[in-house]
Amino acid sequence: MKFAVPGIIAAVVGAVLGAGVVLGVTAGASDNTRPEIDRTGNADSSLLNQVEYGSR
Repeated sequence: MKFAVPGIIAAVVGAVLGAGVVLGVTAGASDNTRPEIDRTGNADSSLLNQVEYGSR
């Protein structure tokens, strides 16, 4: 019984630290920038100004 309480405390602290590390690494590694749109297509050769790829 004298090992149960420290074991439970250690498990809770480990779980909280582990969750914090996972969330921190995920937030740090996430890419929150919007990609630039390539608008170099030929509007005259597209249907309704939407470039089509491949043969139809």
